[in-house]
Amino acid sequence: MSETLLSSRNLAFELYEVLDAEALTQRPRFADHNRETFDAAISTARGIAEELFAPHNRKNDEHEPQYVDGGAVLIPEVEPALRAFHEAGFLNATRDFEHGGMQLPNLLSQACFAHFQSANIATSSYSMLTMGVANLIEAFGSEEQKSRYLQPIIDGRFFGTMALTEPHAGSSLSDIRTKAEPHADGSYRIKGNKIFISGGDQPISENIVHMVLAKLPDAPPGVKGISLFLVPKFHVGDDGSLGARNDVTLAGLFHKMGWRGTTSTALNFGDNGECVGYLVGKPHAGLSYMFQMMNEARIGVGMGAIMLGYAGYLYSLDYARNRPQGRQPDGKDPSSPQISIVEHADVRRMLLTQKAYVEGAFDLGLYAARLFDDTHTLETAEERTRALELLDLLTPIVKSWPSEFCLKANELAIQILGGHGYTREYPVEQYYRDNRLNPIHEGTHGIQSLDLLGRKVSQNGGAALKQLLKLINDCCQRASAHESLTALRQPLEQLLARLQAVTLALLGDLMSGKVNQGLANSALYLKVFGHTVIGWRWLEQAIRAEQGLARSDNAEEQAFYRGKLQAARYFLTWEVPSCHHELAILEARDDTCLGMQDAWF
Repeated sequence: MSETLLSSRNLAFELYEVLDAEALTQRPRFADHNRETFDAAISTARGIAEELFAPHNRKNDEHEPQYVDGGAVLIPEVEPALRAFHEAGFLNATRDFEHGGMQLPNLLSQACFAHFQSANIATSSYSMLTMGVANLIEAFGSEEQKSRYLQPIIDGRFFGTMALTEPHAGSSLSDIRTKAEPHADGSYRIKGNKIFISGGDQPISENIVHMVLAKLPDAPPGVKGISLFLVPKFHVGDDGSLGARNDVTLAGLFHKMGWRGTTSTALNFGDNGECVGYLVGKPHAGLSYMFQMMNEARIGVGMGAIMLGYAGYLYSLDYARNRPQGRQPDGKDPSSPQISIVEHADVRRMLLTQKAYVEGAFDLGLYAARLFDDTHTLETAEERTRALELLDLLTPIVKSWPSEFCLKANELAIQILGGHGYTREYPVEQYYRDNRLNPIHEGTHGIQSLDLLGRKVSQNGGAALKQLLKLINDCCQRASAHESLTALRQPLEQLLARLQAVTLALLGDLMSGKVNQGLANSALYLKVFGHTVIGWRWLEQAIRAEQGLARSDNAEEQAFYRGKLQAARYFLTWEVPSCHHELAILEARDDTCLGMQDAWF
């Protein structure tokens, strides 16, 4: 197989033809970089991912972490892979040079990390969580917390987790029961139980820094009473040395259908009344702080879903090119040679669907990464604010759309392999099982849809939505210069116009107090909104592909660009028009689901 992680040509297309990564080097923060340094980082990431992450992906699945003597035991291949990742600088890819980082744009950091997610989603998860904890402490921690905990994380000695979910509450964080009692020395005593804590225990790092949501004795009810605490696995002395074990107990491991190589833990805090935690930031403001890490994790989950879909697509494509079976329907001679299954129209349909889903989502994920760079490095505060508003609006889409449709791509990869597809001798069934967790990770589709329709589209007077509408309309206007794109552009314009009308009507319901009615079918709204966004990103790719065709007569390049145009054609003429069914249900305020009663099941 030529490429197993992601297409290097497609990555270059995204970075340098669609998203103009080189323009970022004109900004002061990235002035020391150029395309050569970007490509060198990508090459290093690809090499480590191929040599140290991909080889134990199957072993991770077959030999999941074990609970032994109160701790988690992992296969030995995980530690050297993570050490290589850290030593190469990828844990701190976006951090300042003077703080041990590469000062890369987030766009390039995500492009590099995508290789690790494709190669081994479970092992890469430890680093993804640790990066989020580092960013959280850096943003909201005290100077002492940064000195004592952030620096060892940057050095790769400490790993991190986010501890939110509790057995009785699930995603309803307002109902958490974990308590934090003030102590005379300014610390707190934490008591409670958390579940599904990814990376909650492992033998690799010297220490684990848990970011824990808990409530103070005087906490107001609901989410306004949640505080954030830093809780180390081991105490850390003033000189940075490790002390005794904190009162954090690994109660057990969860055994998942996929993503098995990442420990999924149940943690008990304060069984002996001696779990020491440290308040991060202000009391009762913890959820607002944690949203930084949660939003990073949502985008990380979306990118993970994309890369699992991508890996399945590449494998099934290679399989289809090399698997001889059958003949064309009009072939009458049974003695004629068999053809590769990629020659069959229905197999091409399945491959084209995968390509449209994974490459459309990949474009969106990288677009979001570039938006993150804009939030920090655009020239004016107003520009940075506008970028942040747009990123906030797109975050539920980046998380949920790939979690649904790149999972469908994995399903198609299994189908292409036929009987081999669901056997463990081939990797596509593992990609599917791994990816099936992503519709639940960091908030279900339903939760993301409530966030999108109930908050994000109307936030700040709909400022972000207005931005998005303008971007899509501008793209359609530029596409109109290419007559060949008319049939692709028009379905998007029609969907966008109808989506705008439906959005205004649903927001009218919400503002008039019809909240349950307005949000009842929000999952359908999320699907249509996501298809609109992906359709926009495909039209943008189609414009770049037309430009590429015009300037190159190289046969390989021509084939690449024509493949892009065909995938755009598929998504915009097959997938986008199908959304009018969901819009009709939303327009009618259909109450089939809302009106169903428990007793009728």
